[in-house]
Amino acid sequence: MRILVTGGAGFIGSNFVHHVLDTHENDEIVTLDALTYAGSKANLEGVLDDPRHEFVEGDIRDQELVTDLVADVDAIVNFAAESHVDRSIEGAKPFVSTNVQGTQTLLDAANEVGIDRYLQISTDEVYGQVLDGTFSEDDPLNPRNPYAATKAGADLLANSFQTTHDLPVVISRTSNNFGPRQHAEKLIPKFIQNAAAGEALPVYGDGSNVREWIYVEDNCRALDLVLREGSIGEVYNIGSHAEKTNLEVTEAILDAVGASDDLIEFVEDRAGHDQRYALDTEKIEALGWEPQYSFEEGLERTVDYYLD
Repeated sequence: MRILVTGGAGFIGSNFVHHVLDTHENDEIVTLDALTYAGSKANLEGVLDDPRHEFVEGDIRDQELVTDLVADVDAIVNFAAESHVDRSIEGAKPFVSTNVQGTQTLLDAANEVGIDRYLQISTDEVYGQVLDGTFSEDDPLNPRNPYAATKAGADLLANSFQTTHDLPVVISRTSNNFGPRQHAEKLIPKFIQNAAAGEALPVYGDGSNVREWIYVEDNCRALDLVLREGSIGEVYNIGSHAEKTNLEVTEAILDAVGASDDLIEFVEDRAGHDQRYALDTEKIEALGWEPQYSFEEGLERTVDYYLD
């Protein structure tokens, strides 16, 4: 299979590129990335010179470029997105442009050229918050911040192309990822580096907000499976059931780094901060997937990566 991976120089995208090239010796990948602040060719170190890998610097909103690239691949995996909630609260325009209009550009090209598979990478945040229980794939979307709203819009757009044009679309919705190559603005890498430097770890509100954390390698295995074996038109939740409050994550990082709890600094809560996310993962588990790493094992690997 020849796969176009958009946003492949970012966090999850680059880990997915490495995963596919490591585990599928006959696959080829074309990585398309605009190399914004969140993407770096350094994330692709070790595969840039691989004869099965081609890197293209460009924007998913460039219709001519995207159509040319799509014409030469069998599948598309769309990771390209603005993804930092705080930035979306400060200004939503880049999120609408990349996450919605960029997805539309890819879908138009996929429909024009004809593609065997289109995987839209989404997030558990499109469901909104859930105080009890878990979200299934059939639950209504209720995004509560601009980032999540644009991801929900992209999901609905992708689904409409499947319904209207019979485009072979599959959608994944994953819980919070962590692991190597994540941008330092995100909670876990930011707190690891702050703790190592003896700097304050700013925790929103009282730190009681709950997230479900999945190690990025486990997510990449799930996405690879959905790409190849997921049913067309279906959505697949991907989660670990490893629920942690933000304060618990912070304390685990301090313990792993060997820093003092005195570095914890409670700050004003984020506007519209969702209290809890949790996913029902029965559908992806029915395909034979389960996470291999506990939160503690993944965090140990992640701390080692950032302190190295």
